[in-house]
Amino acid sequence: MFKQTKTRIALAGLLALSMLPASVLAQGKEPVRVALVTSKSGGFSTMGADVANGIKFAVDEANAKGGVDGRQVILAEGDDESTPDAGRRVAEKLARDGHNLIIGPITSSISLAISQNLSRWDAAFIGTISKADKLTADACNARFVRTNHSDAMDLAMINEWVKGLEGKTFGIMAADYVWGQDSAKSFEAAVTAQGKKVAIKLFVPLGTKDYAPYIQQLKAANVDAIWVADVSGAIAFVKQAADFALIPKTPLIGHALLSNFVVNATGTALTNVPGNVGFTPDIDTPQTKAFVSAFKAKYNRLPSDTEGQAYNGAMVLFQGVTLAKSVQPEAVTKALRGATVDTLYGKATVRAADNQLVIPNYVARVKTADGGLRPVIERSYPATVTPAASPLCKM
Repeated sequence: MFKQTKTRIALAGLLALSMLPASVLAQGKEPVRVALVTSKSGGFSTMGADVANGIKFAVDEANAKGGVDGRQVILAEGDDESTPDAGRRVAEKLARDGHNLIIGPITSSISLAISQNLSRWDAAFIGTISKADKLTADACNARFVRTNHSDAMDLAMINEWVKGLEGKTFGIMAADYVWGQDSAKSFEAAVTAQGKKVAIKLFVPLGTKDYAPYIQQLKAANVDAIWVADVSGAIAFVKQAADFALIPKTPLIGHALLSNFVVNATGTALTNVPGNVGFTPDIDTPQTKAFVSAFKAKYNRLPSDTEGQAYNGAMVLFQGVTLAKSVQPEAVTKALRGATVDTLYGKATVRAADNQLVIPNYVARVKTADGGLRPVIERSYPATVTPAASPLCKM
């Protein structure tokens, strides 16, 4: 009788537990404490707003489904002010406060400042935007996982793409920091390998507002097209390039230029401009279709490229927690290393040699689609074009 009574009590308890909302059940395990470190101020604040929106969408979606591995996701935010020093300070504060799963920085210089301190802070870092090869080469870190395309991945694609580029002489205008310098070097190597020529290279300091001196030099160079790799100053440059009649006479080619926020802010100036893109709603996978549908239902618009890449990074982070069955930073990144995960690009592998997510890459062109002007995928390149991991990475 006593055993039967105990059994009935246990069954009743299980029944009651099963009737609780998923959000309540998620309270039973240690929560997933995420640090959203991105640019709320400074030159990258517009992109920062999109990064935050994409990650918050992923967090809200996960919590509405009962959390991650039965754990509630708790988000804490910090402003990196678009500078490495501020990014390092705010990341350290959040990590030491217990939010030690970091996501959200935009520039490679900020990401590098954070990545080199992860062990000291007992933190992990999911990179969703920064492209510099250094992050997965000589500065690689077992606690850092990159879920977006690296410069090396873009270069591998560009090497194929430039074979069909019209023109023989090119100009380069790039931001004067690690990503812009890498981009310029990559493009020059790609076109010269095809027997083409780079006639002029200009590097623009962060914070530049007046692009007139650079535009005059580009006009005087009389090149066939200009490779542009300058995110923070892209809006000002494109507007002034149109005002000074540099474009559309001289075509632009963009490296991260075709971000939705740049297209939206420059009227029709970027119409028909090609360039690489990290994400668009055109990606034909079940994961992207589900994300776009849910996002559109909530916001009545399509997600931007930055929102998509940020959401994708959060997807991978949450799967790391599930695979590790832990929220400990080292355990999460260790579980992701070499793992095959669901992404907006389909099933993809986090390469064990350098923690780089290996995904397809895309060239788009700015066109009218879905009632507005946006980058539309023109050509896709399979993940197999991704170059091997850098031998400089020692993890």
